[in-house]
Amino acid sequence: MNDRYDAGAAGHGAEQYELVGYDEYGQPVYRQVRPQQSQQQAYDPYAQQHQQGYGYDPYGQQGQQSPPAYDYGTGQQQAAPSYGAYDPYATGPHQGGPAQGAPHDPYGQAAAAAAGGQPRVAEQTAQRTAHIPQQAGPADHEEPAEPQGDYHTEQFAFVEEPDANSEDVIDWLKFTENRTERREEARRRARGRIVALAVVLTLVAAGGVGYLWYAGKLPGLSSDGSKTGTATAAGAQKRDVIVVHLHDTKGGGTSTALLVDNTTLQRGTTVLLPNSLTLTSDDGTTTTLAKSVEDDGSDGTREALDTVLGTDIEGTWRLDTPYLQNLVDLVGNIDVDTDAEVPDPEAKKKGEAPLVAKGQDQTLSGKMAVAYATYRAPGEDQNAQLERFGQVVHGVLRKMSSDPQAATTTIQTLAQILDPSLTDKDLGTFLAGLSDLAKGGDVKTALLPVRNDGTLSPQASAGVVKNVLGGKAKSPDKDAAVSVAVQNATGVKDNTEKARVVLLNGGFTFLESGTATARATSRVVYADAADKADAAEVAKTLGLPAGSVTKGSISAGGDVFVVLGQDYTPSAG
Repeated sequence: MNDRYDAGAAGHGAEQYELVGYDEYGQPVYRQVRPQQSQQQAYDPYAQQHQQGYGYDPYGQQGQQSPPAYDYGTGQQQAAPSYGAYDPYATGPHQGGPAQGAPHDPYGQAAAAAAGGQPRVAEQTAQRTAHIPQQAGPADHEEPAEPQGDYHTEQFAFVEEPDANSEDVIDWLKFTENRTERREEARRRARGRIVALAVVLTLVAAGGVGYLWYAGKLPGLSSDGSKTGTATAAGAQKRDVIVVHLHDTKGGGTSTALLVDNTTLQRGTTVLLPNSLTLTSDDGTTTTLAKSVEDDGSDGTREALDTVLGTDIEGTWRLDTPYLQNLVDLVGNIDVDTDAEVPDPEAKKKGEAPLVAKGQDQTLSGKMAVAYATYRAPGEDQNAQLERFGQVVHGVLRKMSSDPQAATTTIQTLAQILDPSLTDKDLGTFLAGLSDLAKGGDVKTALLPVRNDGTLSPQASAGVVKNVLGGKAKSPDKDAAVSVAVQNATGVKDNTEKARVVLLNGGFTFLESGTATARATSRVVYADAADKADAAEVAKTLGLPAGSVTKGSISAGGDVFVVLGQDYTPSAG
């Protein structure tokens, strides 16, 4: 593109210049063109340059002149000032340059300003670029456009062509995909295992709960360990029961317990029977357990217990204290949590070390076990001694062999004479089964609750009689016997227990009325005239004089009220 401009107004012989290129400084380079019409004359800076011999010499050649300046304001051509050869690298006034001290004006703008005209941009540019006339300018007046390239797809690197690494990429993608699949598969297997484990644990827990429910060991059961809501009723459970009577050959007296093996629930119980338990003898008379053991023997007592408890006792094991001592020594001593110190009955001096110390996990030999099982402190209730006997029995069961043959050998070694209804083999097998349960913690001890008059309360005894023994309480009707309330005013606490035994053995119902301040004489009081004969019989049974019987008010309950004074002699009953 050719760019032209007029150096003056029309009609004034204006000169025209044509853009031909750019110099090394980026400035436009023009050339003078001749006018196409006669009215105008085009100014050709190159023609004048060649004719007149002047132009811009960037290397400071001498003898050349600058083109005449053109006044754009008046349209007249003026003579340009002569600077000689201009050297842009010169630093002084030599070689026709500007005078020393004048400001450097390579384009002659200062001179043009002094002449009152505008800077001659075109002339100065032509002067500077006169040395490169061979450069070709744009073809027309338009700005040079950016070159439009003809691009082809093969010039780009992302063209899909077979590459040596393509197989590696495919293999890597396959490996990544396979590893992801393997991870997902591992997660699925892990979830499957967790679900399976949860199912197994649930089944195990359900089985354990079912067993505990069946065995009656779940919380919420009754205190005696019976099951509630089970399909097997308490009365339908299979039980093996024998009665044990411990005879104290030295101190006198007996202690009785029932050994129960519930084969349905696979658990055992030692039921302690107080001596004050009221029984009915064969002739219909009322007696106590202690009196029945002494008078009626094993057979009569076993039958009386079956009647009262509604159970079926299979045999009687009479265990005298010497045999108990030998049994403990044979099993290798026992461990018991003792609740009292037991003095040595053979101690020569008072204050010597006790035979049995009080404390937990006390190891007892045969002799010590007998002393502890029969010990009863002064004024202590008989049930306290009975519970110590139960501890010794439990200790023996834990040390007894669980093998029936070995347990039978132990029983035979005792060389005791058993009740005909119970053989050595039967007793050994029975004890071996209880021993196995005791070692697993499945043998408990329970005290049969007995009221003061020796009868069984249906509410109090239901847990033991019904659920443990599978029976039904059948105590004699207390209304059938005369009830006697006893208050101890003798000053000796143990006299209450002795009076109870005497009254129970006499067929009376005993009611305890506590203690009172000691008094010298005893009193037997009745409230109803119909009870006078019964009051006289009570005084006779207790060994009190007939003059002690009197009529009065009774606030302690019972048909007859007795106040024991210091004149009461227990041996007299």
